[in-house]
Amino acid sequence: MSTFTVVGNDFHLDGRPHRLLSGALHYFRVLPEQWEDRLLKLRALGLNCVETYVAWNLHEPRPGEFDFSGGLDLVAFVRLAESLGLHVIVRPGPYICAEWEFGGLPAWLLADPDMALRCSYRPYLDAVERFFDALLPLLLPLQVQHGGPILAMQVENEYGSYGSDKAYLVWLEQALRERGVETLLFTSDGALDFMLTHGSVPHVLKTANFGSRAAGEFAKLREYQPAGPLMCMEFWCGWFDHWGEQQHLRGAADAAQALDEVLAAGASVNVFMFHGGTSFGFMNGANTDLETGAYQPTVGSYDYDAPLSEDGLPTAKYHAFREVIGKYVELPPLRLPPPVPRFETGTLVLPESQPLFASLSRLSIPQSTPVPRSMESLGQNYGFVLYRTQLNHPAGPTTLHLEQLHDRAQVFVDGVEIGTLERDQPLSLALTLPSRPVTLDILVENLGRVNYGPKLHDRKGILGQVRLGTHTLLHHWQSYPLPLDDLSRLAFIQTTAAPSGPTFYRGRFEVERPGDAFLSLPSGHKGVAWLNGFNLGRYWERGPQTALYVPAPLLKPGLNELTVLELHPRGECQVRFSAQRPKAK
Repeated sequence: MSTFTVVGNDFHLDGRPHRLLSGALHYFRVLPEQWEDRLLKLRALGLNCVETYVAWNLHEPRPGEFDFSGGLDLVAFVRLAESLGLHVIVRPGPYICAEWEFGGLPAWLLADPDMALRCSYRPYLDAVERFFDALLPLLLPLQVQHGGPILAMQVENEYGSYGSDKAYLVWLEQALRERGVETLLFTSDGALDFMLTHGSVPHVLKTANFGSRAAGEFAKLREYQPAGPLMCMEFWCGWFDHWGEQQHLRGAADAAQALDEVLAAGASVNVFMFHGGTSFGFMNGANTDLETGAYQPTVGSYDYDAPLSEDGLPTAKYHAFREVIGKYVELPPLRLPPPVPRFETGTLVLPESQPLFASLSRLSIPQSTPVPRSMESLGQNYGFVLYRTQLNHPAGPTTLHLEQLHDRAQVFVDGVEIGTLERDQPLSLALTLPSRPVTLDILVENLGRVNYGPKLHDRKGILGQVRLGTHTLLHHWQSYPLPLDDLSRLAFIQTTAAPSGPTFYRGRFEVERPGDAFLSLPSGHKGVAWLNGFNLGRYWERGPQTALYVPAPLLKPGLNELTVLELHPRGECQVRFSAQRPKAK
């Protein structure tokens, strides 16, 4: 049995002053086979604690259905950290931001047309209670008060950046305490007046999030918390990337100097991120520019320019941070796990294919609605939706108008693509119709729900009316949900015919010795890739990400299978596995 308390301006562990030197590492962004490697490297840096969010949307994919197994076995992750001599900070949400899809909130919340998030809206609170009732009994025995490694848990996350419902924050604090949470509770917010005003809870420790200018940030925190330990709960040592923007990089020396300023202030710290990992599948989030409102989907790589790279390699920043930390604590020997083998190939051609439109009956059960409905109202969380209707309109030129689109659509007439529409761009498309009925298809991709800021209510699909010309509203839609979470029913054939429309490709290749790799698609424009049924994520020639990280555990000795959905095929599908990450655009 141990204790972790606040005494004056210090943390005390078992009655002695204790500085928290933590690193952020999200169990759900790293394969469980790699957890130990990453945690050993975290400890070798000189850190004594690991911090993780909890991704509600993964643990409760459908209301009332919970999963804490395999890569979602949070208890196993915490126990592993404990066995390696680390303490743990848990940030259970319910909202986590994290550049993660919908900030970790389950997409099915948005099936309620009246949903109000992160406030005292009763249906939302009911869902949070159900989640806590499933999660917290797993964590309670792991608290330091019960001999476990968990030192602290967070109340919500950066709430001061979102809302002002103090009753909601107090309700969350009470919900945690009533379910048996005994350990230290804290909030974390940017060190700005409005954030600290709206994000804090009386008698709950306040921590600050920033990446530089520690003296000024802590001075602002002291205005709202005159006594108590100083802690930077998110020391931003790097940053994340959006599609179509430049890659964010921060020099090792600059980041190390900023870390030194935090530690020189006598503060505790959580390096965010120590190791970012990967937002596999469709789990990337998105932002909206706080000034223009422009939608900014995040790439799948969460490398974050962190001390430990996406593929688990110590960087110059790792060694610079270790040198700084060594000024304040005695460092353990730098004993790193043996390097992981690397895998690479030349260019491979995926010889089998199947058009998406020809596969609809194998992938989806259509729903008939008078007007297009959102993805959430169709009972779908992630992926694509194909909206289909029949047009019997006068022949000649006209214009297709979408009232609102989240997020990207390809438009087809009788299977022929006539254009692409994107959120925040003009949602009108000129077309010329023949003197006969035609089929109109609109394939919409959910590029990731907003995870931060005031526009969290980010429903996906076609939202609102679709019309031709000035007056004609289009009715009688068939909607095909395409979550693409099971491709086993696809019927591939080997063909040399030119592809038409979005197409699945498949190829098999031999692996003698599995290793880490990066998958690039030199022939690809935009799409998704699956390795042995595991969704690696999206690729897009727009950059800056140019390749998908392939962890060694996803490859197996012998025959492996790669499937690609290319949305804009341009001939044969070529892929390549590289031992090292190709340069960003």
